[in-house]
Amino acid sequence: MAQAYIFPGQGAQFPGMAKGLYESSALAKEYFEEANQILGFRISDIMFGGTEEDLKQTNVTQPAVFLHSVLAFKTAQGPTPEMVAGHSLGEFSALVANQTLNFVDALMLVSIRAQAMQRACELAPSTMAAVLALADDKVEDICAAVYEETGEVVVPANYNCPGQLVISGTLKAVEIACERMKAAGAKRALILPVGGAFHSPLMLPAREELAAAIESTHFNVPDCPVYQNVVARAVTDPIEIKKNLIEQLTGAVRWTQLVEAMIADGATHFTEAGPGKVLQGLVLKINKEMVVGGVS
Repeated sequence: MAQAYIFPGQGAQFPGMAKGLYESSALAKEYFEEANQILGFRISDIMFGGTEEDLKQTNVTQPAVFLHSVLAFKTAQGPTPEMVAGHSLGEFSALVANQTLNFVDALMLVSIRAQAMQRACELAPSTMAAVLALADDKVEDICAAVYEETGEVVVPANYNCPGQLVISGTLKAVEIACERMKAAGAKRALILPVGGAFHSPLMLPAREELAAAIESTHFNVPDCPVYQNVVARAVTDPIEIKKNLIEQLTGAVRWTQLVEAMIADGATHFTEAGPGKVLQGLVLKINKEMVVGGVS
């Protein structure tokens, strides 16, 4: 009976997020003031009083979700994690939870990542789309065929749960792929309201920028394994953790495979720390026998 903590990524944000934590915890106040100084703007004001549109800006969204998740974990006083994982951005929160990174270093890396991704998004019209109820191998084959025929990038980006896979690429390639997915029997192939092609080769400029920052940051040996997005297995070696964290920007989030690996290694209880309940739902779609809960 192993306790796993899981941490959400971009998309979990909402107006007023973490305000209750700030008002009830001296530790949260301290972390928020530190974050305001590190980021160079008052992220607390945007999180507590900003609009949905304000929170959608990548340079705000990513540190906001990270901050909320870390504080939810640190103030929860729950059982000690025996394994951790995070969805995309959430991997940074997971690395604070298992002591691989300290809060300040992790927040600085999240800020660099967010700004680099924002710049990469501005280089070419690109997007993502959710494909429902189509086999993973069929989605992979269609993406490969569209790329081969057009030379336009489109790849599987997020393996969220059985029957839910997000693709990522140029606007043209994603639109073509969506039509073919629907023709192949997908229940839906819906273009998402995102500003770019996350977890695709189009993020290469951002990856190079983030790699330099990660390589110059000290990573500790973790207290417990992190199950990383790109390899979908337990990792404890700081050098390998760095490598996988860098590759994550252009590689797929293998969430389905990652959760299956955690369960195979003994996880029975999954606690989602941070805003929202999306990951709890995905875990149950992967294996309905699991016990899920959340701290926010």
